[in-house]
Amino acid sequence: MHLKLEKALAWLLAPAVLVVAGCGGRVSASGANSAQSLSSLSIQASVARIDTNRTARYTATLADGEPATVEWSVTGGDPSAGAGSISRDGIYTPPSYLTQDAVTVKVSAVLAGRTMSAPPSDTTALTVTPGFLQPLTPGNLSLGANGSVTISGSMTEVGGSGGVRFTLASDAAGTPSTAGTLSSPHCIRGSVSGANPAYTVCSVTYTAPAVISASESVYILGTVASNPTLSWTRVLLNAAGISSNPAGHQSRLSVPVQLGSSSGSNVDYDANLGQLTDCCGGTLGALLQDTSGNQYVLSNNHVFARSDQSIPGETIIQPGLIDNGCTPYGVGPGTTPVATLTGYPTLSSPATNVDAAIARVTHGLVDPKGSILELGAKQPDGTLAAAPPGISSTGGKGEAASLGLMVAKSGRTTGLTCAAVSAINVDVVVDYFTDCAETSQSRAKTFINQIAIAGTSFSDAGDSGALVVDAANAEPVGLFFAGGTDSNGVEHAIASPFEDVLTELNSQVPEAGALTSYSFVGGADHPVSCLSYDAAKATDSATAKPETPAFPAAERERLEAALAQAQLLVNPATGVARVGIVASKDRPGQGSIGFYVEPIANATNAATIPAIIGNETTAVIPVNGPLGEAAASPVASQPRSASLSQAIAVKQKFSAALLRSNPAIFGVGVGQSLDNPSDAALIIFVDRRKIAGNLPEPSESIGGVRVRFILMDRLHVTRSHGLAHGAAARNAGSCFSSRRPVAAAEEELDPSEQNPEVNSRPFEDRLPLPE
Repeated sequence: MHLKLEKALAWLLAPAVLVVAGCGGRVSASGANSAQSLSSLSIQASVARIDTNRTARYTATLADGEPATVEWSVTGGDPSAGAGSISRDGIYTPPSYLTQDAVTVKVSAVLAGRTMSAPPSDTTALTVTPGFLQPLTPGNLSLGANGSVTISGSMTEVGGSGGVRFTLASDAAGTPSTAGTLSSPHCIRGSVSGANPAYTVCSVTYTAPAVISASESVYILGTVASNPTLSWTRVLLNAAGISSNPAGHQSRLSVPVQLGSSSGSNVDYDANLGQLTDCCGGTLGALLQDTSGNQYVLSNNHVFARSDQSIPGETIIQPGLIDNGCTPYGVGPGTTPVATLTGYPTLSSPATNVDAAIARVTHGLVDPKGSILELGAKQPDGTLAAAPPGISSTGGKGEAASLGLMVAKSGRTTGLTCAAVSAINVDVVVDYFTDCAETSQSRAKTFINQIAIAGTSFSDAGDSGALVVDAANAEPVGLFFAGGTDSNGVEHAIASPFEDVLTELNSQVPEAGALTSYSFVGGADHPVSCLSYDAAKATDSATAKPETPAFPAAERERLEAALAQAQLLVNPATGVARVGIVASKDRPGQGSIGFYVEPIANATNAATIPAIIGNETTAVIPVNGPLGEAAASPVASQPRSASLSQAIAVKQKFSAALLRSNPAIFGVGVGQSLDNPSDAALIIFVDRRKIAGNLPEPSESIGGVRVRFILMDRLHVTRSHGLAHGAAARNAGSCFSSRRPVAAAEEELDPSEQNPEVNSRPFEDRLPLPE
């Protein structure tokens, strides 16, 4: 390995904390009973209070602290739903609903394997409260002045007196806001009806302010009063008066249906013991045609073909099962069979570099112009018209993405959203599952040279298969298929370049046994009326003061040594007004040497700030004068071309080695440095659940290129999943959903431990149930 790479990656080789893949991690305790101190037993609980969507872990130890093998049991609980269940490994699963606002469950352990009349035992109490059945709906939307919307939340309570409490805030942390008003909540309380309880549904109406001078986001927070579980809806107060509600993408559309709407395979569900328990859905992305004029709908392999599990001929429906109560076509009403699966590049093949599938349109059931919901112009009532993508510039072949390009997508869950391309040439590892509940992982597949897009509310579970277009002309850019959320709550979407999508479809999915050539169906190029939930943040971040936190003594000593070298570069004639120690934006938790740079009359005399000085990274802070505040001028929209070319070359050389170096790294690409936006940076995506504490700082850049780390959830494919016939979720909202209900101080366990009985889906179990 290259010497510089070895030095830069030395920090990655430290032992990682023990975690379990999935939505969360845990450290498991195991061991035989101690031969000593058998006179007493003690239970240790991960939490003392959970809601019905969570699980709790219990362990038992003997008096000397040694792990004990015990027999577990639970009693008490809800008079109708019961106490729930506990596995032999001590994982407690609550009942799927409650008839009261809170119940107490007693968890007991008895020492196993000992022949004694009264073996040691212990009992502890756990409070269980209702949780959200699903996140608040809709999860995001846009309103103009005086616009209003009804927001609803479902909780797993049948009867009782509790409900969802709604509050208006300026952020997800709950800072109060006066931007608009909320009505009094209205709750419809359900009752037990056989095996299908009707849950409590609460709704509230939000009304936007009479005047919106500048676009900004507000939040409607939802909490269940008896527990700390939180969900929210993000509302974009749009100064242009655009009204957009993703709910229109999730409903059953009149034929011919438009793209950007809910869809999926008619047999994309989980079944257990003859009962349908869970189902999936994604997005109808775009319309293609072959050289013979036959038309096909395009989406992801994991949406149409169930991650390689389908055979050609399966029915594609609109909306997807997720939006029809998991009721397949042929079993009940609510869906339209719009296409028949034609084929897909197989994910199991190492030669496949896209997640795509196509289905031949049933004549007359899909808009033959390829119109996509909300991709058109603003209408008199503030809503956005449907429109085809633009194809006049490229002849239907799509265009290449570039760093910083503003793109748009129209998807099932978040509707129309816009954000900038944040990284290119991205190599990523994406997790795939064989079931909707994501309890059975099938593979972790590596894709190379993908596109990354970062933006608040740009995408979420269920947007899989959405077309990504250039916001300036609606030309196709990519096919969205995976995403995750970083430690700042920003969603990072991954899309396959459309050149790759079309190339692989052309070579691997023939029509009637013969090779063909696919192209997009669309119209004249046209701008997209962008909805960006990051509008206010962009200005705030450009003028924010640099942080100057305290650092450990050893790090502070290194930074001060480098600062002495940096002082030699202070020269008002070159624009370097002063230097100081600041927090790095590229490496969370680490320090950098900050260069405070002011504008100078002759730009050719401006100093070139090195990426590294004294083995410490640098940051550039624009200021107005030697002692001035941070400058209000916008940062560079693009890194220097020479820096970008160098970063691409370094990425291509070292990406494979980086991905192999540590299991916490699951992506490597090229983007823009936040410490110095004029420089490109090697973007390294790190699983934040698999690192111990703060990231250690590399002593050098890699190949002379800055390194920027993004700490985030591991990437999942982004189809959405739902509940069948009222069955309660153990995982309300998907692992990758940025808006799934969140509860503080609660341990999240591997999904496979939450639902151990659902581990596979034989093909015959996935066929539509008989009437």
